[in-house]
Amino acid sequence: MPLRCILAATDLSPRSTQVTQRAALLARRVDARLILAHVAEPESSGLSLFPLRGTRGPDIDRLHAEAAAIGAEVRLLDGEPAQALADLAAAEGATLMVLGLHRERRVLDVLRLTTMERIVLAAPCPVLVAHNRPVADYQQVLALCDFGDAAAEALRVAGHIAPQAQFHAIHALHLPLGAMLRTHSPEAEAAFAEAESLARGYLSRPGLPALAEPLDIVPGGVHQVLGFRRMELGADLVTIGAQSGRLAHELGHYARDLMRAPPTDLLVAKAAQNGA
Repeated sequence: MPLRCILAATDLSPRSTQVTQRAALLARRVDARLILAHVAEPESSGLSLFPLRGTRGPDIDRLHAEAAAIGAEVRLLDGEPAQALADLAAAEGATLMVLGLHRERRVLDVLRLTTMERIVLAAPCPVLVAHNRPVADYQQVLALCDFGDAAAEALRVAGHIAPQAQFHAIHALHLPLGAMLRTHSPEAEAAFAEAESLARGYLSRPGLPALAEPLDIVPGGVHQVLGFRRMELGADLVTIGAQSGRLAHELGHYARDLMRAPPTDLLVAKAAQNGA
């Protein structure tokens, strides 16, 4: 899947600096068309990640100047951000969307999906959450693997946006506490054998980048396993499938958690429409 068009969504705040810089770096690297989009919502809704600032004024002038400096096009939209950006991505044939960090609302975030989560669900392409200030191409990519189609698509897309990086993959294996505490537990051995079989099938999918070492199957919770391995590698990009494999129209719990507090830049993808 070559990256033909990258769509970067900016809210015109300092949070968006990473978005435009990372999108510009990727667009130059893969020779992709770059669009900077700003969505304005009615102020009364109070729901927007992209607050209304009008189509004129210093912020919009600065957006146009920034776009001109990096060779990007500008699109000014209004309405509900997820649908507006999804429609634009579909119309322009975007193959990657870049977003900034979520603006936390502690009470409201418990009650409903965040704007970022709605965008990921609506988007017709993978979404990159730009967390860190981009100083270079990605060097170390860590893929979270549940062996599903969405996780495979995320790793596949990472191979396109970071062709020079080293790729690593982990699977957090959930084991009952008793099986974890006993040595040579038949239950644990059976779980490892099943995971190893799934891993072989997963890695045989076409288009996945070569791994720097075998896929690592580690007993424990996803957050614990991810945190340790990411720190160990110094990973600057983490990939995850948007769905957990059960409900295609909902975000998986771990994808949702990581999007709300990404440990580094995060690439989230849904399963390819033609399968993986």
